[in-house]
Amino acid sequence: MKGMPFCNICYSYYKVCVCLMMMLLVYGCAAGDGNSSQIASTITVDCNGTGDYQTVQSAIDSIPLQNQNWIRILIKNGIYKEKVTIPKDKGYIYMYGEGIEKTIIAYDDHESTDTSATFTAYPNNIIISGITFKNTYNIGYIAAPVKPAVAARMLGDKYVIMDSSFDGLQDTLEDTLGRHYYRRCVISGAVDFIFGYAQSIFEGCTLNITLGIYEPHKEYGVITAQGRQSPTDNGGFVFKDCTVTGNGKALLGRAWEPYARVIFYRSKFSDAILPIGWDAWKAKGQENHTTFVEFGCTGAGADTSQRVPWLKKASEKDLLGFTNIYFIDQEGWLGGFPIKN
Repeated sequence: MKGMPFCNICYSYYKVCVCLMMMLLVYGCAAGDGNSSQIASTITVDCNGTGDYQTVQSAIDSIPLQNQNWIRILIKNGIYKEKVTIPKDKGYIYMYGEGIEKTIIAYDDHESTDTSATFTAYPNNIIISGITFKNTYNIGYIAAPVKPAVAARMLGDKYVIMDSSFDGLQDTLEDTLGRHYYRRCVISGAVDFIFGYAQSIFEGCTLNITLGIYEPHKEYGVITAQGRQSPTDNGGFVFKDCTVTGNGKALLGRAWEPYARVIFYRSKFSDAILPIGWDAWKAKGQENHTTFVEFGCTGAGADTSQRVPWLKKASEKDLLGFTNIYFIDQEGWLGGFPIKN
């Protein structure tokens, strides 16, 4: 002990304890929120009639109002031809499918983004894994005009969506509001097929342009249409370690609102990406308000030499606040979710 005063040892031990206590507070409190870290019960959906319910909606309808405990809905192999809605007063639902090629929820409504969605989620605290959400309108044929036909609308806060797929043509995924974490998902479409106002990280996802398959006569498509409305708005889409591929030509994004924010970080682009990259759209004349960034991207479509002149430049240090999970999870809510990466 000689040469190191006892008070210094105590102080070092104190700092370690404080760190551990802070970690427990962040993750422990999140886990204790409404018993959110535990699965209270599991109900099974099987379209062949061997489960508790034959439709996904009937399983959701069975969950009590103001639910505060995680309820897992195990959705067996099958194509569920139905529109599914989780109402605002039914949170803590974990929808668990058997994989994107096996568990498919499909419908063919169209015209309005507010009403056409195959799947709509309103409440906070939702987990989705291993499910394909599909709007079949215009998919596989162009017998009718291309119109908004949403596969999924995400309107609540604190969502985790893993190993799932969203398939449509125009307006496939409406990432509307709240903080969302998408991991290893496949999102397919042609026109504004990821759009909304949300604050989301897409990690290890595949963005699949289908313009050349389903709408070969259109000049080009658009992947994102982000709707950040002011400089104080926390919204934005961050694509981290993603892959952009597909058939046809498309822009990475266009500004749905003047302060649109979209960041592609360490992602791989195929030659489907147009050299200009981006469109000001509703930010025309206010391009300096937008935050469109590409950093560390590779592939045939990653050359930025012909991009729009107002494309933002940023260092890796500048982007840490967006590419780190704390962009959507400052209080540690992800640590309280009953999920495995």
